[in-house]
Amino acid sequence: MPQVVEVLVEGGKASPGPPLGPAIGPLGLNVKQVVDEINKATKEFEGMQVPVKIIVEDPKKKTFRIEVGIPPTSQLIKKELGIPKGSSEAGHTPVGNLTMDQVIKIAKMKIDQMLAPTLKAAAKEVIGTALSMGVTVEGKDPREVQREIDEGLYDEIFEKAEE
Repeated sequence: MPQVVEVLVEGGKASPGPPLGPAIGPLGLNVKQVVDEINKATKEFEGMQVPVKIIVEDPKKKTFRIEVGIPPTSQLIKKELGIPKGSSEAGHTPVGNLTMDQVIKIAKMKIDQMLAPTLKAAAKEVIGTALSMGVTVEGKDPREVQREIDEGLYDEIFEKAEE
């Protein structure tokens, strides 16, 4: 049975130090080879924490494969807006504003990991994260935008996005 190691690494910047080295060293894998492979696979998520699974397929032959997860929604929002962190006073001091197109872009990246049955529901989850981070959507309070989605205000945008 394959052994699986799950770690959270900065995209494109994994190193042989913790958390990676100590986690895979005992498995007998070439740590440098694993790190290089992870960095190659996570390059597009530079500056974000990315969940990575290292699956040791054959410990004797030292074969492994890597599965890269999608960073948390909050990380994707921060990258999309180019902000270092969410607001320390969410609801009072906005730190950025997402457009509906940006919300849909993030929702499409995350939908497979969400419980949301539709792109619309996934977008509402992204907007919920934006709310907790102090990020407005379309210049409005995220709760207002969620209501507008329910009322069908953005149906055209969603239909185009699903094509």
